[in-house]
Amino acid sequence: MASETILKQKEEEVKKLADKMKDSAVVLLVDYRGINVEQDTILRKSVREVGAEYSVIKNNITRRALEACGINELDEVLVGPTAVIIAKEEYLPTLKAIYKFAKENDFYKIKGGVLEGKVSSVEELTTLAQLPSREELIAKLAGCLLANVSKLAATLDAVRVKKEEEAK
Repeated sequence: MASETILKQKEEEVKKLADKMKDSAVVLLVDYRGINVEQDTILRKSVREVGAEYSVIKNNITRRALEACGINELDEVLVGPTAVIIAKEEYLPTLKAIYKFAKENDFYKIKGGVLEGKVSSVEELTTLAQLPSREELIAKLAGCLLANVSKLAATLDAVRVKKEEEAK
């Protein structure tokens, strides 16, 4: 039987993790089998750059923290090695970083996650990760608007030229 101090430490760990999960935009559960130390270092750096936190936590502690947040739907994915990625601010950059890494490493897989308090499937998370970023969408919109303005300017210039020719 585990001693009371160990149990208290684990309870404290569960509480801290649950608090992080409650305040987060996204919680991802990933299978990290098949990656080496170099790849893990690259992944952790890319996750840190987007403002997220990457931790390997025992499944039992993760399960209890999710239950403390009122989430029971992810119990079936908490099997085998599982890393937990938590982002407090925006979820899209974190999803994109993890998706990109998973695409480059066959064994690394997203198991499931919680997006703004709601459980999301792997398919939903993958679809969101494939969407263009906010900056890309703004750039595309600006390009479309600029193209229309250019066409209007060319049309108005053609009208001006035609009027000048008629006046002569």
